[in-house]
Amino acid sequence: MRTDQDAPWWRAAVVYQVYPRSFADSDGDGVGDLAGIREHLDHLEWLGVDALWLSPFQPSPMDDNGYDISDYRAVDPIYGTLDDFDALVADAHDRGIRIVLDLVANHTSDEHPWFRQSRSASDHPRRDWYWWRRPRDGHVPGQHGAEPTNWGSFFSGSAWAWDPTSDEYYLHLFSPKQPDLNWENPAVRQAIHDVARWWLRRGVDGFRMDVINLVSKDPALPDGVVRPGEEYGDLGRSVVDGPRVHEYLAEFRREVFGDRTDVVLLVGEAPGTGLEEARRYTHPDRRELDMVFHFEHVNVDRGEFKWDLRPFSVPALRRVLATWQVGLADCWNALYWDNHDQPRVVSRFGDVTRFRDASAKALATVLHLQRGTPFVFQGDEIGMANYPFTTIEDFDDIESVNHYRRSVALGVAPEDVLVSLRAMSRDNGRTPMQWDDGPQAGFTRGRPWRPVNPDHVDVNVAAQREVPGSVLHHYRDLIRLRHEEPVVVEGTFSLLAAEHDHLFAFTREHGDTTLVVVANLSSGRVGLPDDVREACEGAALVLGERAAGVLDPWESRVLRRTRAPEGAT
Repeated sequence: MRTDQDAPWWRAAVVYQVYPRSFADSDGDGVGDLAGIREHLDHLEWLGVDALWLSPFQPSPMDDNGYDISDYRAVDPIYGTLDDFDALVADAHDRGIRIVLDLVANHTSDEHPWFRQSRSASDHPRRDWYWWRRPRDGHVPGQHGAEPTNWGSFFSGSAWAWDPTSDEYYLHLFSPKQPDLNWENPAVRQAIHDVARWWLRRGVDGFRMDVINLVSKDPALPDGVVRPGEEYGDLGRSVVDGPRVHEYLAEFRREVFGDRTDVVLLVGEAPGTGLEEARRYTHPDRRELDMVFHFEHVNVDRGEFKWDLRPFSVPALRRVLATWQVGLADCWNALYWDNHDQPRVVSRFGDVTRFRDASAKALATVLHLQRGTPFVFQGDEIGMANYPFTTIEDFDDIESVNHYRRSVALGVAPEDVLVSLRAMSRDNGRTPMQWDDGPQAGFTRGRPWRPVNPDHVDVNVAAQREVPGSVLHHYRDLIRLRHEEPVVVEGTFSLLAAEHDHLFAFTREHGDTTLVVVANLSSGRVGLPDDVREACEGAALVLGERAAGVLDPWESRVLRRTRAPEGAT
C-alpha cells in the first residue's frame, strides 16, 4: 500500500464483517460456523479486504443471536472449537487478513456465571457486578410502577427485571436476558480487560466494542422524560456517553494494549453519539477509540424512533455524511451502510426493483471513497437485498418481535406494523450469504436456520465472479483503488453540488492528485451542475463507463486529475 509508512494499518484498510451464523455452514446443520468462514477465506482474499470482523461466536443462549454471551473465553459448540478459531486466525494471517472480534462488554447473558453468582445472594462478592436496585417505595414489587426508574428498554418494555429470589430489580438496557454490567466497579473493568488480553494472546488484531458508549450510567439513575404516547421514560440522558465513559475507554486502551509496538484496531459502536462527543472518543491525542460507528446517517429515513418510517432524502444523507467528514478531519471515520443490526442498503437507499446493480454500485462508490475506513457487511459486495417477509412468524429478531407484540397490543393494525418491520428489521441483515444459485444458495447442505432470500438464484457470488462490471467486481475495484491511491486514504474532503436534490459529489485532494467522485442517487437522468463539471475538466475516468455531461439513473463515476509539478512546461 502506497501510504504514509507511519500511519496505522487500519487507515488504508477495508474491514469485512461476518455474521458467523449466516455466512457459511461446513457441517450441514444449517448454522454457519468457523470452519465455514475458513473455507471462504479465498473469497475475502480475492476481494482484497484487509481485516475480518467476526460477530460473536462465544457460547450464548441466543436470546439476542449471540450478543448475550455466557462465556467470554470459549467457542459455542454450534460454531466449532477454539482449535477451529486458532486455525481461522492462522489461515487469515497467512493471507494478510487481520482478525477483529466483537467485544460485548456492556452486558452479559443472564446465564453467565458472573450473573448467576450476582443474583445468588445480596451479599455475594459479585453482587455489585451488575445494577441491582430496590423497588420504589409504596409499590408492589414486580408490578408495573415498582421499577426503580421509569426507563424503557431499547427492546421494548421496562429496562428493569424483577428478581423474586433476591427481592430486587436488575437493569437491562436490552433484553431481560442481557443484564448490564456495572462498570463503576473496578473489578468488572479488570475482568473485561482480562478477556480482551486473553483474545489478543490468541492472535486477535483488534476489537469492535458493542454499544460501548452506554457502559457508564449516571449513578443517580434519574427518571427519564416520557414522550407523548409512550409508556416508559427515555433513558438516553442517563446512559448515552455517560459521565465516566471516556475515563473507562482510556483505561481500557492503557491496560489492554499497554506499550505494544504493533497497532491494534479499536472501533466503538456508539448509538446516539453526536459529532462533538465522537471527536472526544476518536481524537488521537486522547487515546481512547480509533473510530466510532455513529448512527446519524442511518437515521435519515426514520422519525423519532426506529419504526417511524420517513421518505429517503439524498440532501439529508449528504448533509450528515459531509458534516462528519469535516468534523472528524483531524480524527477518523468508520464508514458503513449496513451490518447485522441494519436493513440492506440497496433496499433502503437504492432502487432494488429497477436499478439494483447500479444503485448498489453507486452507494458503494460514495461510501468507500470518503475519508475513513470502510466496513463491508457480508453480501454487500453482491448487492444482497431485504428479505420478502410476509407474516410476523417470518421474523426471529427479538427487537422486531417485541415491537410487533407491543404495537398490536396498543391497537396498531398488524399490517401497518409489518410494513415497518419489513423495512427496518435486523432480520434483513441476517439471512444466509448467497454463494450460488443452488439449493440454499450454497450456504448449507441442510435446512438453514433462517430462510434464504429467493432472489439468490440471480444474486450470488458465483454469478458475479466472472462478470466484469458486476457489483462484486465494482467492490473489488474500489478496494484496489484504496490500496493503490494515497489520495483515497489521506486526501482532504470537499463537497460539491451541496444543494442538489439527487447528486452526491465530492473531491478528495492529496499532494498533486485530486479525485472527483460523482454519483446520481436517483432513478432519473441528471445533468452535471457547473461546479461538478469544472471539477471534472481535465480529469481521467478511473471507475465508471463514461465521462459525459449527463448521469444515467444511479450512475457513478470516479475521475483523477494530477497537477503538474511547479515549473513544469
